[in-house]
Amino acid sequence: MPELRKDPILGRWIIISTERAARPMDFITPERTIAIKRGACPFCNGGEDMTPPEIFALRNDNTQPNKPGWRVRVVSNKFPALRIEGELNKTGDGIYDRMNGIGAHEVIIETPEHVVSLGALSENAVKEVVAAYKYRLNDLKKDKRFIFGMIFKNVGAIGGATVEHTHSQLIMLPTVPKLIKEEMNGAEIFYNYHDRCLFCDMIRQEQDTKSRIVMENDNYIAFCPYASRFPFETWILPLEHETHFEQSPDEDIPSFAQILLVTVQKLESILDNPSYNFVFHTTPFNIQKPEHYHWHLEIIPRLTRVAGFEWGTDFYINPVPPENAAQYLREQKLK
Repeated sequence: MPELRKDPILGRWIIISTERAARPMDFITPERTIAIKRGACPFCNGGEDMTPPEIFALRNDNTQPNKPGWRVRVVSNKFPALRIEGELNKTGDGIYDRMNGIGAHEVIIETPEHVVSLGALSENAVKEVVAAYKYRLNDLKKDKRFIFGMIFKNVGAIGGATVEHTHSQLIMLPTVPKLIKEEMNGAEIFYNYHDRCLFCDMIRQEQDTKSRIVMENDNYIAFCPYASRFPFETWILPLEHETHFEQSPDEDIPSFAQILLVTVQKLESILDNPSYNFVFHTTPFNIQKPEHYHWHLEIIPRLTRVAGFEWGTDFYINPVPPENAAQYLREQKLK
């Protein structure tokens, strides 16, 4: 059983995942993982017996579960960070707090074809991927043990991907990540002083200055944030004040899929298919529509290394001003 342990100094939770136990020689450097091993791909059409049984799928008519004929498929992670079975059993050990590593860990396989890039999918395929994200979050949040749902994507070896076939992951947590708490606290302080949502103000200012906008459509905006930590870091936000990604209107899925797809295509085109991560930041399930917090997606190309200075200070050195990055992305023409 995995275990969650709380850092008593910073208040963050660490997952001790015995399911992923490794020997010292199993830890290898990113340089040695650039060439991800090829072979029979468990995420390809026809590889259904190499994954756990499907939990959810968007399928063609007259096709059977765990057989070919799917367009998007969701399965449990074969090596989960957290386990869905059991109780939390929160306990103390002197000054330390811990609980059982209860949660859910799922893989969203975005296409049956062996495609390694989200940017190579059609807009309709990305719409179905986004619909699967929302469906799984809304289904899993019914379990009252879970407080927060994190959807993320790892691309490339440096981005942490171990299977090159394009896919995303979902982890349900029994607690709120420290980073989300810090974002919400900062946004609440701003709201209490100004009586306005900080994220809504950011959108208005970016629309006024225009220098950091990558693109915008009827419902969403993509821009490089003012204090970007990484080169070409890009955020996507709904233009209207929305607090929970899973509660966003279904009719907005096409425009979100469009801005996500084009933004990724621009990043891949200008940066020659970089490793990257994206992460959804959304409101915890147990908080109802806060006026101060606004869900958003953060896309982080892995172009620089986090080293001693960053780990020691939580400062980041970004060699590309976000205004320049946004201009490059804005002007990048897609084939």
